[in-house]
Amino acid sequence: MSSDVLVIGAGLSGLVAATEACDAGATVTVVDQESEADLGGQAYWSFGGLFLIDSPEQRRMGVHDSLDLARRDWWGSAQFEDHDRNPRLWADAYLEFAAGPKREWLHRMGVRFFPIVGWAERGDGRAHGHGNSVPRFHITWGTGPGVLAPFVARAKDHIRAGRMRVHFRHRVTDLVVEAGRVTRASGAVLSDDGTARGVASSREVVGDFSLRADAVIVTSGGIGANHDMVRAQWPERLGRPPAHMLTGVPAFVDGSMMPVARAAGAELLNPDRMWHYVEGIGNWDPVWPGHGIRILPGPSSLWIDALGRRLPDPAFPGFDTMSTLRHLRCTGHDHSWFILNRRIIEKEFALSGSEQNPDLTGKSVRQLAGRLGSGAPEPIEAFLRHGEDFVQADSVAELVARMNAVSASGSELVDGGSSTAVLDAEDIAELIAERDAQVDNPFAKDRQIQAIHAARGYLGDRIMRAVPPHRLTDPEAGPLIAVRLRVLTRKTLGGLHTDLQGRVLGSGAVIEGLFAAGEAAGFGGGGMHGHNALEGTFLGGCLFSGRVAGRAAAGLDG
Repeated sequence: MSSDVLVIGAGLSGLVAATEACDAGATVTVVDQESEADLGGQAYWSFGGLFLIDSPEQRRMGVHDSLDLARRDWWGSAQFEDHDRNPRLWADAYLEFAAGPKREWLHRMGVRFFPIVGWAERGDGRAHGHGNSVPRFHITWGTGPGVLAPFVARAKDHIRAGRMRVHFRHRVTDLVVEAGRVTRASGAVLSDDGTARGVASSREVVGDFSLRADAVIVTSGGIGANHDMVRAQWPERLGRPPAHMLTGVPAFVDGSMMPVARAAGAELLNPDRMWHYVEGIGNWDPVWPGHGIRILPGPSSLWIDALGRRLPDPAFPGFDTMSTLRHLRCTGHDHSWFILNRRIIEKEFALSGSEQNPDLTGKSVRQLAGRLGSGAPEPIEAFLRHGEDFVQADSVAELVARMNAVSASGSELVDGGSSTAVLDAEDIAELIAERDAQVDNPFAKDRQIQAIHAARGYLGDRIMRAVPPHRLTDPEAGPLIAVRLRVLTRKTLGGLHTDLQGRVLGSGAVIEGLFAAGEAAGFGGGGMHGHNALEGTFLGGCLFSGRVAGRAAAGLDG
């Protein structure tokens, strides 16, 4: 069987590449190792956040943004190195896309956005450093499924018209190179599997296949469910890799296409750049093995390490993921804690993931009104009731006792031995008292309290993301709450080295017939984010790189 373009991976970047190639007149074959139930891949489970620059949503919220400001933020965050020539070019092209046609392109396909723009990755406190100077996180109405919907619909139209074929349960194990050109992909046909979306599926082999194409696009590249690969690529600059991690992506995100592409001569750029969250909690109702959920925190929770030491500036909730990860990996323990209260959790906690946001995912205005009113959203209440990482108490002493019980029940391997971190109730009480002594002071010297005041200067945060500063021990703010946090795997920021047309490079030259997009390409160029992401740029990177690669593989320029 042959086609003009073969796309490996039916996630978001694969669907974008396939539909763009079909729109350009190419015949397309798509293969994926999972069943049709997993169409859309990781993107289905996402919160649906997209990075846009100077959007109507920003302007309505009083946010003044520009391409120049966004470029400064990106470059300060990326910390590009000398070898990052193509990642720099991709970053610049993506910023032009995010400031230009991205929103209109999606809007024409029916994508709409929640009117309050989020302020993610607020940064390290330096004008020239990491972080978003302004809110840019646009939540898709419909979350991840809402981002996927137009591309799934377009794919089905092309299938009905005979321009596209999709083969599920086809696992690629080899890219065939003939006369210096990738001409086909071959691999194993897996047994039919009736598992639900996200559930780990069978790897029983029932046959083999070989598919020929003029151009092959690799769009399967994440490694987040392969903890051995994550640890093998873990950089020294981030400290010791965790002995225990939560998994933030389905089991099929196993990195299996990376060695296949490298065997065909592809260069893998920046494999040690990765993006893992430090606010992970165990899912009380898991879908895949080790399933974790990320807390999207507001600025008010007190963050301490496993030994009860307050995290330093800029390791505040929601500010600087990589520096916080680096700090925590040097503590000798695999967990940390948020300390907060009922008032804070009701307004400041959101959970990442389409399934954790039924109001936004289901486009329910009625449910959304409940989020904006009093009380915590039901998914948060469910974690308070059932989550293994959540404890509540009416006093600091009682809270710390319950925190220690949680730690003791899940003793960690630390430096090769078993160790349980024990918190001292008097020390924690003094930390809370020091923090609380600053909240009634408009001239607070505490940098986190200053950050809360700054957050409430933005209308969007004042409406739904930041409570007024108050004492954690205020009896009217409800019981005290502690949440154990662990490292949650998510993305690799490196990937297959590509030029601005999405063509894969090897030994400095283009490998004819081979393209890459999405996480497989480091979202463009082999790592367009550099060392840090500004959030909303993973789905956006899949959209942009899939669009570029699909058009180029079909013979169009960009």
